[in-house]
Amino acid sequence: MVKWVRVNNGGEQMKLIVRIPPSVNHSHVNVRAGRRLMRVRSEATKQYMTETGWLARKWMRESGWKVPGRDEKVVMRIWIFWPDRRRRDTDNTLKLLQDSLTGILWEDDRQVLPRVMDYEVDRENPRIEIELEVKRRELKDGA
Repeated sequence: MVKWVRVNNGGEQMKLIVRIPPSVNHSHVNVRAGRRLMRVRSEATKQYMTETGWLARKWMRESGWKVPGRDEKVVMRIWIFWPDRRRRDTDNTLKLLQDSLTGILWEDDRQVLPRVMDYEVDRENPRIEIELEVKRRELKDGA
C-alpha cells in the first residue's frame, strides 16, 4: 500500500506501507540436498519478498523515487505497528525488509541507515510504514 502523509516542513511525502515480515525463526527452513543440509528461504519469506518488491516498484512510480548512486546513503525511517502486545525485537524486522527492497529502491543494503522511529500495536492493521530520504554526500572545503 502507498499513502501520502504531511511532513513537518508543510509538504507531502509518500510512505511505503508493507506487511510485517516473517520472524527470523520462520524466515528459513533446513533442506537436505544429498548428504548436505542447507538453509533456504521459506515459502513465506519468498512470498513476502515478492509482494514487498512489487509494492516498492509501485511506490517508486507514484513517488518519483530515483535509485540513489552507490556513494549516496539512504535514511530509512520506520514505524512498526505490531498485531499484538507480545514482546518483539524491532531489529529482527530490518534484515528481511532491507533484503526485500535491495536492488529496487537502492543498489546495496549497506547504503541504508535504518531508523526505527516508534512502534505501537494495531490489531486491525499490523504493518510497517517507511519514509526514505537520500543523504547527499557533502563536499568538504577545498575538495
